[in-house]
Amino acid sequence: MTRLRSRNALLLAALFAGALPAAAQAAKPLIFCAEAAPEGFDPAMWDTASTYNVTKPIFQGLTAFQRGGVAIRPSLAESWTVSPDGLTYTFKLRRGARFHSTDYFKPTRDFNADDAVFTIRRWIQPQLPFNQAFKTPLTGPDGYGLAKLIAAVDKVDAHTVRIRLNERNATFLTFFAMGFAGMQSAEYAEQLLKAGKPQQINLLPIGTGPYRFQSYAKDSAIRYQAHPQYWGKPQKTQSLIFAIVADPQVRIQKLKANECQAAAAVREADLDTLAADKRIKIASTGASNISYLAYNLKRPQFAKREVRVALDIAINRDALFKAMFPKGGATQAINPFPPSTWSWNPKTRNEYNPAKARALLAQAGYPNGFTVNLWALPVQRPTNPNGKLMAQMIQQDWAKIGVKANIQSYEWGEYLKRAAAGEHDVYMSGLTSNSGDPDDFLWNALSCSVSKDGQRFCDAEFDRLLQLGRQTTDQKKRTQYYLKAQDIFKRERPWITIAHSRIYIPLRANVQGFIMNPNGSFDFEDVWLK
Repeated sequence: MTRLRSRNALLLAALFAGALPAAAQAAKPLIFCAEAAPEGFDPAMWDTASTYNVTKPIFQGLTAFQRGGVAIRPSLAESWTVSPDGLTYTFKLRRGARFHSTDYFKPTRDFNADDAVFTIRRWIQPQLPFNQAFKTPLTGPDGYGLAKLIAAVDKVDAHTVRIRLNERNATFLTFFAMGFAGMQSAEYAEQLLKAGKPQQINLLPIGTGPYRFQSYAKDSAIRYQAHPQYWGKPQKTQSLIFAIVADPQVRIQKLKANECQAAAAVREADLDTLAADKRIKIASTGASNISYLAYNLKRPQFAKREVRVALDIAINRDALFKAMFPKGGATQAINPFPPSTWSWNPKTRNEYNPAKARALLAQAGYPNGFTVNLWALPVQRPTNPNGKLMAQMIQQDWAKIGVKANIQSYEWGEYLKRAAAGEHDVYMSGLTSNSGDPDDFLWNALSCSVSKDGQRFCDAEFDRLLQLGRQTTDQKKRTQYYLKAQDIFKRERPWITIAHSRIYIPLRANVQGFIMNPNGSFDFEDVWLK
């Protein structure tokens, strides 16, 4: 193990030194040990935490979440106004925001309305030439139903954009602060389209953020350089590196050896070891998150509510949590979002009742049970620190009611691809909210707009309540809609809810300026080594 670590360190050092110019080599790089490789670098294409983390240094939205909170603040839009009917938003864009200049693109102008209009129309108009050539769905904006929500986006002048909605939406401004909403360069997109290479927008990104993309060695390392023409503060850290280290124990070893200065979230079981090292500190937050098991509702057995309830109440959550979260840093999930989110329903409960589960299976026509494929999460997440162990314990619980679970798993990218295609029976997943709004949990995971032709949950009354919740800004009214929606969720059980957890990010003691947000996310803007 020691030899492997030393060899990897030498390889990484040689790789980085060879790629960076002399000025950047002179400054010590900040290295983050990430848990998984990104699916790509186009933020609109993906909706996973892994990709959001790696695109965050590069891209910026019209709005942003206040660091350490969920309040909306200006970003590439300096200000905005909303019409009295709530249907028209007018954004005044920031002047002097420069796109990155790289070997593969040299911008001739600053960010302006053409870029904002291109980016937003790309989300909502599949017939655009760039979209037709790109031929790839945009998971982020699709998940929030923006194509149906936005009626039009227009350039008023070089620094003003007007967006008209088909209906009021209480959370609209938050969308422009989310990971998928990074503003793209219309000039760069035109260059790619003329070259017949639109797919490169996912491989060679261009943004306005504090760091520009330098290179990516697949499954190994992503390298960034500070953006020399950044409109914000000059970055003290000139070289930022994401080293892809899938094994959580290896990440800890690298942190201790100072081969990385920050690492992806660690398990509770590792906290004591880390706390004993004076060179390491732990940043933590009670995150706005949930882990769950999702059914493929196209499978005939899972189309029956009794089966879904039976598998849910057959799980001994108390035993599961003792094994998975020994320090009590997680709570059992009852509803589709955590108790810290306003409108959480206090009347719903979890239940553990194997006898009732067997009776429900018999009632559904499965007195002898059935066989199911259970997909174990292949990466470590705060709400699911050990997917294999969780799968094994659930497998044992289901066996007691006659259901045989075959545990399967895949490499992370393959896991996501196969689940999206509906190859699973039951798979482990999770959500982390950016905004802390109930809509952020419910709409892009449980509304009919993302049901994938029946693979996922779609309930007309549930959808109606979500629509009503979006169309008013009165939080008391919205709370009543979401309370009723949670009752329907608990009755229908499209998910087996598992956990809400704290998130623990280990850092070297000399890391300065690092701030965790309420959803557990973070970025490296204005972070440096003392």
